[in-house]
Amino acid sequence: MENAMMIEWWHWAIAGLVLVVLELAIPSFFVLWFGLGALLTALVLYAAPQLGLAGQLGIWAAASVVMALLWFRVFRPSRHKTLIGTAAGEVIGEIGLLVSAVAPFQRGKVRFQRPVLGAEEWACMAEAEIAAGERVRVVSVEGSFVKVAKA
Repeated sequence: MENAMMIEWWHWAIAGLVLVVLELAIPSFFVLWFGLGALLTALVLYAAPQLGLAGQLGIWAAASVVMALLWFRVFRPSRHKTLIGTAAGEVIGEIGLLVSAVAPFQRGKVRFQRPVLGAEEWACMAEAEIAAGERVRVVSVEGSFVKVAKA
């Protein structure tokens, strides 16, 4: 009995290209790895055309998972340059320099050596008056400003 449909290398290549292009429409940066896995499967199948469907699916699944893991564990851009997207809890305790004075009902500005939540300068509030030029510590993030206290 003949197989009704054999999956050829070019089927995998087309599927891979569709998934890579789909990444442009769905910017999740996850579909890309399935597309690259399909393209790798196309290359393997081109070199070894006798490979069965189970082997093809195994190569595709393994390649996709390995590439995704490598990206998220090894090659992902480091987070030391900016803390954008960081949970507010990780910012608590950051030390900055008060650029303009702050008082209980008056906002000031604090500058950090490295960007905190994507910005080097933040509007800030404090429970006590603190003069410009003082070192301050972030005690909480409250909407579009940070709450600080003397360091």
